[in-house]
Amino acid sequence: MTEMTPLSKAVAKSNLKNIQLIATDIDGTLTKNGKFTSNLFLSLEKLAAAQIQVLVITGRSAGWTQAIKNYLPVVGAIAENGGLFYPTHSEAPKFLTFIPYINLHRQNLAEIFQYLKSLFPRIEESVDNQFRLTDWTFDIQDLSLSELTKIAEICSSKGYGFTYSNVHCHIKPLEQDKATGLLQVLSEYFPELTTEKIITVGDSPNDETLFDESKFPLSVGVANVRDYVDKLNHQPVYITRQKEAEGFCELAELLLE
Repeated sequence: MTEMTPLSKAVAKSNLKNIQLIATDIDGTLTKNGKFTSNLFLSLEKLAAAQIQVLVITGRSAGWTQAIKNYLPVVGAIAENGGLFYPTHSEAPKFLTFIPYINLHRQNLAEIFQYLKSLFPRIEESVDNQFRLTDWTFDIQDLSLSELTKIAEICSSKGYGFTYSNVHCHIKPLEQDKATGLLQVLSEYFPELTTEKIITVGDSPNDETLFDESKFPLSVGVANVRDYVDKLNHQPVYITRQKEAEGFCELAELLLE
């Protein structure tokens, strides 16, 4: 695979001065050891003052994301890895994945989870699963790559997709991913932005579609993405020197220069 370019060399490669929107993951990207930091809040405030918009795109649940978009200086939040979008001006989500019968959908997801649990007894439903609409999650714990691969195969055989992050495993609709959801949101809510004015940021396998250069020419992985580099079909174009939230702040500083 192509080696990722250090973010410090990005200026020589492309004109980051054109960036008007950052689409970023949260866990492991905006957090440090699972928490937001004062440096992150300062960076987000500086970006807002410079009119560089931030859109968060997370695997977290609808309920969790609805709350977080009200507390951060962002222009909206995409939840459940592309399942639904919360604009800042609305408390109601816009579904990005077509699901005609939510109750039946969740029943199907529950049945798949119970089948997986019969094969992998130690997996546990995540605490925020009750606040989800489009996907079903369980904690990643110490699942090995071979176990994750097997789980993905089982989900696929039942007509569902599967992805995972540094926090959760997700059983989801096949077509649901962060890139698909983000492109829908950009088309409807930010039609004036070309992909050259957008930079995507993430750290783990559920961010992989955001690293697809054919869709997003500019992408950044915070340094901890190296933990998954051999598991990604698409790698970020650039990589930060620092990990987690400090890596995001590193990107923010470069954009603000």
